[in-house]
Amino acid sequence: MTDVVSLRLLESWMVVLLVVAPAAALAAIGIPALVGRPPSERVTTRAVAIGFTVALLAALGILVTAAWRGFPEEVVHLGTLFAVGTHAATIDLVADALSIPYVCFSTGLCALVNAFAGRYLHREPGFTRFFVLLSLFGFGMNLLVLAGSIDMLFAGWECVGISSTLLIGFFHERRAAVAAALRAFVTYRVCDVGLLAAGVVLHHAVGSGDFDRVFVGAWPTARCLLPETTAAMAAVLLVWAALGKSAQFPVSGWLPRAMEGPTPSSAIFYGALSIHAGAYLLLRCAPLLDAAPWVSRLLLLIGLVTAVQAAVVRRVQTDLKGMLAYASMTQAGLILAEIGAGWRLLPLVHVISHAIIRSLQILRSPSALHDRHELAASLGGPPDAVPPWLVRRLPVRVQETLYRVAFERGFEDALVGRWLLGSVVAGIEAAAALERLVVRRLGGGGDASESWRRDRGAS
Repeated sequence: MTDVVSLRLLESWMVVLLVVAPAAALAAIGIPALVGRPPSERVTTRAVAIGFTVALLAALGILVTAAWRGFPEEVVHLGTLFAVGTHAATIDLVADALSIPYVCFSTGLCALVNAFAGRYLHREPGFTRFFVLLSLFGFGMNLLVLAGSIDMLFAGWECVGISSTLLIGFFHERRAAVAAALRAFVTYRVCDVGLLAAGVVLHHAVGSGDFDRVFVGAWPTARCLLPETTAAMAAVLLVWAALGKSAQFPVSGWLPRAMEGPTPSSAIFYGALSIHAGAYLLLRCAPLLDAAPWVSRLLLLIGLVTAVQAAVVRRVQTDLKGMLAYASMTQAGLILAEIGAGWRLLPLVHVISHAIIRSLQILRSPSALHDRHELAASLGGPPDAVPPWLVRRLPVRVQETLYRVAFERGFEDALVGRWLLGSVVAGIEAAAALERLVVRRLGGGGDASESWRRDRGAS
């Protein structure tokens, strides 16, 4: 009995260490950089390496102790963020059969990318900025995975989102990178409303966002305690949030553009971890999907549509990272379809295996291009591209239609960009113009109404 208590106490400390270690690395390099005295490249990479190494050792320690105990659910309560009446937001971390394997491979991949990026970005302007954002991402990802409530999950979700957006625009002197970052940011904002609203629904239903107040039992056999209507409402909102983070139809257009960022960030974000955050969210809240079968069927349909669309569009991509982006989108769609079909362990295995393989493919993409050029030089020209067996047997008119759809990216960009994201950007521009109007009026400068019309016309 004493041994079990000691193991539980040790496991609790290691769970906390998983979040604290990346946060300490973030503070160690972020605070000096903030005051204008950034550390050297060697100090930066070593500080981040120590943070991720400590977190990885803690994750492996939890894996060993949890496996010895049969993967029981361990909830670590760190306090209450706030409490108003019957509503409370607690700071809980949970280690169970879902979060432990996920945090092991995510922390390991962060450590791998840190080692790769230290050499890849040597003497690159913004070197320290990259590792600050990587540390922020590692902290946010571990917080997201270990969150015991939707409140903590939302905090980690936002850390992942902001670090992702800033790394897409890492080369901010390039217009394309800034535009891609803005596209991802707007998509995240539109879809993250779903996660925020789902938290409101859960708080309204049970007075808390704690998962142990919403579900009963341990993952993957947990059951939902909410009425079917409430569960369906929360499930739809969570699916919408997952679609944005995992680049699913109809908001998948940001992912290929996200490859404007550095190769290491593309690997860790859009090949491995960030793109699968939506799948993790749905796996964590799977009992809500079980309580609302029609939402599961909708998720299955969206996942399959995305997988087919991305597979078709990938055929006409002319750059390697673009092809890998659509390949990642295809696999993410299949994973969400598996979740919608009611599977739980299979999507988890699929996420881990795909994340490892895809991140290594993206990290090696510059070398793969070099190898292809050498092969083309040896052959006297590039090797012939042979269409797939199925495509060769389709009528010519059907092939032409498919290629047109592929070149237009399924016409998704035109529709979503104009009606959804365009409206959000227009709202942001209107708010900026209104802000300038208020500033001018308070400052007593010029005709405020004329300035408002001029600003709105310019935007």
